[in-house]
Amino acid sequence: MKFSLEKTAAGCNARAGIITTDHGEIPTPIFMPVGTVGSVKAVHIHELREEIDARIILGNTYHLYLRPGMDIIEHAGGLHRFNGWERPILTDSGGFQVFSLSDRRKLTEEGCHFRSHIDGSKHLFTPEKVVDIQRSIGSDIMMALDECPPGMADYDYARKSLGLTQRWLQRGWSHFNATEPRYGHSQAFFPIVQGCRYPDLRRDAARFVADLGAEGNAIGGLAVGEPTEVMYEMIEVVNEELPTDRPRYLMGVGTPINILEAIDRGVDMMDCVMPTRNGRNGTIFTPEGTMNMRNAKWADDFEPIWADSPARVDRVYSRAYLRHLFVANEILALQIASIHNLAFYLWLVRQAREHILDGTWSTWKAEMVAKLGRRI
Repeated sequence: MKFSLEKTAAGCNARAGIITTDHGEIPTPIFMPVGTVGSVKAVHIHELREEIDARIILGNTYHLYLRPGMDIIEHAGGLHRFNGWERPILTDSGGFQVFSLSDRRKLTEEGCHFRSHIDGSKHLFTPEKVVDIQRSIGSDIMMALDECPPGMADYDYARKSLGLTQRWLQRGWSHFNATEPRYGHSQAFFPIVQGCRYPDLRRDAARFVADLGAEGNAIGGLAVGEPTEVMYEMIEVVNEELPTDRPRYLMGVGTPINILEAIDRGVDMMDCVMPTRNGRNGTIFTPEGTMNMRNAKWADDFEPIWADSPARVDRVYSRAYLRHLFVANEILALQIASIHNLAFYLWLVRQAREHILDGTWSTWKAEMVAKLGRRI
């Protein structure tokens, strides 16, 4: 994997670049749709490619390991061949999913012992095993196993958690360098900066990660209960230490405003379930603000959902029709709203990239943040 930095905006850390993988180029900043089990919910591959123009999607080690399992994915020839996606894939190590299973897991020096949310069966994720699983999946970018502490964890817990994450990282990094890809394309390994809401822990963690010299680096453990301003502060602290010649991936964030604020602070890659999850619940994001499509105000609004959208569904279907589908509990509503929200998120980061490159980032960003916070 290679990363070329094209331009940094004046007066801030917003950046435009290109990540090159064996499955294609990724212009940054980029938003990555979440395909947890190898599928972005309610969205076909051809829609991701042609209407949304997603350049990279996510899969999740925890979920794919449990179902369909590595035997099936290996027999298929990796996740790209299994799900038909020919562009890059990033896989999360499963650390956040394990964090979410607090009543079903136990963390030890060896790794993470947990019970499957599907059938209660016992499993163990070690730093080495999650590398092996991601080798089997064949993702272009794989993540290190880490612990994601609660956003408001006390200092002592956060310090001990970070120590465990760093010891796991050393083992995972060594195992990654001692193993080879399985399907003929290269794979990159991203370590994850933890440290909760404490600047000194975050700074030390970022320096530890930077010293490894990995092809890219991630920022984890944010948007998990801490105040938004604390999240922004931690991004700034971390990016002061992470190398500028490697992509920076902010994990699991967030709202459209969060996306722009993260870009402003030097983040290159982001993902979140919000566009599809909120879409399935009737909330859609637009350049003018947020719309609740169940509201009666849209019942006789026959304007297109978003007339200037890159996605065809937004130009074909009206707001009144989409509201009707939600009120009628028609499954098509979930698909249309999911496509719309992902198309909007990808439009937003493409616009961000263009304004960074043409020197108008700060003005455009301020205008967009003012509009994106509105409810229409």
